[in-house]
Amino acid sequence: MVAFLIDDDPELAHQHAVSASRRAGRIPVARETLAITAYRTGDFALALRELRTYRRLSGLDGHVALMVDCERGLGRPEKAIETGLEVDSKTLDTDQRVHLAIAMSGARLDLGQTQQALFELEIPELNPNKAFSWSPALFSAYAAVLEDLGRESEAAKWNQHADRAFAALAEHAGGQDELEVFEIEEEYEQESGYSPDTAEHSDDIADTESEADEADEADEADEADEADEADTAQALETELAPAEEVEEAPAADLESAPEDVPGEAASVSELAAAESENVAAAEPEAVEAEAATEAELAAATTAEISIEDEVDELLAEAGITDGPAEAEEKSE
Repeated sequence: MVAFLIDDDPELAHQHAVSASRRAGRIPVARETLAITAYRTGDFALALRELRTYRRLSGLDGHVALMVDCERGLGRPEKAIETGLEVDSKTLDTDQRVHLAIAMSGARLDLGQTQQALFELEIPELNPNKAFSWSPALFSAYAAVLEDLGRESEAAKWNQHADRAFAALAEHAGGQDELEVFEIEEEYEQESGYSPDTAEHSDDIADTESEADEADEADEADEADEADEADTAQALETELAPAEEVEEAPAADLESAPEDVPGEAASVSELAAAESENVAAAEPEAVEAEAATEAELAAATTAEISIEDEVDELLAEAGITDGPAEAEEKSE
């Protein structure tokens, strides 16, 4: 978010950096980011403190130029020069070394040391025939010092160098941003059958086809149900037709049926004869069943009497009761 907002809204970017540093205070990049946003918003004291913390955590001097500028922003040019001299420029990369030279030159100007400010900028990177990312700032700073020294023509020349370097860098950056477009739409259509004209409506077409299929299936199901219902109704009519005719026929018609409908009369007589035969066949069976039942009852009664006589004889032999003969004599 800081990288996204730093150019358009430095204040909001700074708030994101503060939030990050609160959550990750021991992470060097969090303190580095907070220092940069504080520098962009003009809070040089906070920026200097965070830069020192970053240097302590990471062991790197890459932001020494910002530290020199923060000291200048706090009104301490002497301290700014001391801070710059503490670092060995050989340990810095080219970009860092150039920005340190620009910061040291500004501190010299703050102290009124114009000639020394010019000497700070006369480094190998001050080459008007080549343009690097730092070249416009370096050329402009050199032109400003020449102007302070009263060397107007030379200052104008270096300002032209700065403008030309800036234009060259802008053109180079714009060339890198160009996109190469390849027309592959037709070839892709041939291989896959895809067409952008129908791609937008493919979902709609698929939905419409699925709805049509569902509607056809529903119609077929309804037709099948109707056919089944018709067959069932026809079968019921066929089965119920004789019963309905018989129910609707009055008693008088049934009495006269032998004369009017010989076939039906014959059927009725046949049914009556069959019933009489069934009854006749069933009567002997019923008689036999009743005889068998009576025989079983008699046998059971005889068995009960014989058991009683045996019990009485046993009791008489034991002297407990009289025998059957003595009992009869007593009863007489």
